[in-house]
Amino acid sequence: MNNGEQVIVLTDVIKLFPSEDAAKKFNVALNGISLSIKQGSLTVIGGANGSGKSVLMHIISGLDDATDGSVQVASKPGLVFQDAATQLLGDTPREDVAIGPKNQKRTKKDIQKIVTDSLSAVSLLEKADYPAEFLSGGEKRRLAVASILAMKRDILIFDEPYANLDYPGILEVNSLIRQLSTEGKTILILTHELEKCLGMADHFIILYKGKKVFDGIPNDALSLPLENWGIRNPLTRYETIEDLVW
Repeated sequence: MNNGEQVIVLTDVIKLFPSEDAAKKFNVALNGISLSIKQGSLTVIGGANGSGKSVLMHIISGLDDATDGSVQVASKPGLVFQDAATQLLGDTPREDVAIGPKNQKRTKKDIQKIVTDSLSAVSLLEKADYPAEFLSGGEKRRLAVASILAMKRDILIFDEPYANLDYPGILEVNSLIRQLSTEGKTILILTHELEKCLGMADHFIILYKGKKVFDGIPNDALSLPLENWGIRNPLTRYETIEDLVW
């Protein structure tokens, strides 16, 4: 669902970091980024390592401030980190999902229902009391999403969601993303693995060395020289054993 309302708007955003090189004072991580994200859209933000994806994510989510420019976000986003295990605070999924509502001073009865509903939404209720550290990579990402849902977030940002996942884990994560999108959540996926998710997106942005080089419909980008921006074109075909070399 996409009703056209802009829920994220960036205008001429610049992010500078101090440089270790004595010859220059700053490194430019983001250089004049302007973009808008519509409510209910599913946006893939692609780019090679060092393109500025993670810096952009930190600014949109409020974990860092822009050096210059305007950042407007309609509501606080929920963030699923590349290593989802680092954001799990409870010993079990039940304990982990309860932390947010407890901090929001919800009643004990409300918390129990919120935890049950959130774990059910990501198909983890059966493992509610299972040691969180022993969950699979895909399950840990789903648990991170459950914790975000428990805090009623409408914007979700996935940072490299396929990192260190096997094929079943990737299918799990994509199934959840599709479900959240169907429910009207606004979703951003930051990744260089376009072949795993671009077909779900209705909006595609490419960053290259801190600059925005594409912003539009995913299909329109596939005829462009993506390799020039450090991205492998996902339409590459594998037909023989000789093709299986990057």
